[in-house]
Amino acid sequence: MRFGRLDLNLLVALDALLDEKSVSMAADRLCLSQSATSSALGRLRDYFGDDLLVVKGRAMVLTPRAEELIDPVRAVLEQIRSTVAVAPPFDPATCDRQIRMMASDYSTQALLAEAFALFEKEAPAMRFEVQPMGDNPIESIERGHIDLLLTIDVAIAADHPSQILFEDDYVVVGWAENPALRGPISREAYFALGHVTARFGRARVPAFDDWFVRRQKQQRRIEVVAPSFLSLPGLVVGTRRIATMHRRMAEMVVRNMPLVAREVPFDIPPIREAVQWNIANTNDKALRWVVDRLAAVARAGAGDRLESDDDPDRQSLEVEYRMNHPQR
Repeated sequence: MRFGRLDLNLLVALDALLDEKSVSMAADRLCLSQSATSSALGRLRDYFGDDLLVVKGRAMVLTPRAEELIDPVRAVLEQIRSTVAVAPPFDPATCDRQIRMMASDYSTQALLAEAFALFEKEAPAMRFEVQPMGDNPIESIERGHIDLLLTIDVAIAADHPSQILFEDDYVVVGWAENPALRGPISREAYFALGHVTARFGRARVPAFDDWFVRRQKQQRRIEVVAPSFLSLPGLVVGTRRIATMHRRMAEMVVRNMPLVAREVPFDIPPIREAVQWNIANTNDKALRWVVDRLAAVARAGAGDRLESDDDPDRQSLEVEYRMNHPQR
């Protein structure tokens, strides 16, 4: 279909090229050959009278004209998706769709593992991809690289829809033969022992408990930094070190490893796990079905009372967390 001299099919190719800044990566995203994508770029250059992408060093960069086109092209495509394209009736039993999520290994174990088992029965043709937490998950939502983001509520974006799924708190986990864990652990012992913690991405973003404990007057000694929550249990076995872990995950690992769990000897606010999606996908029936089923699985396995959204202490904590973890 053409609008004036422009083949409207090229807008999809243009959006991919502007986003990826690479012909080969845009070709993969469009499921086209590299030669076909190069041909589309040539036609776009002819229409706009501009190179759009130029080689600079070992990479391609956008021309000023191409930079100007990013937002208008994306807006046009989103408008088409939300108002012109007529979605067929959604039936989970026959839906052949891939849903891309970004989630930590904790979220995967605490919720997604059970949810995916349910989805296999209710939506057998639906496929899922779970990506590890990146340095800028909100950007991944906004650029369409993922469909759903699972993270703590203080880390979600205010300008995209979200839903709270469940609440969890923290416990101390250590080797069953650690003499410091023969009974309840004191605050003094907690800060005297060595700790194992998880940090994520190239920026080494700390987990919420790590960030919160740093706010204490007394600092703990981090002896091992791990790349994931699931690696924490194995790194304390056979040592006097301890790890502060989500209770849900701790209950899983102490059943299968020589570990014990003890209550944290001071107050750490519970985390609230949330799911977020791009506001442009609010009417996506498949995504909303997945969100609803995730919430149902979370409710069935929890029964927890969520803290009130108008809790002034939590609001203050959220403001401080966002100031320390800018989303863009």
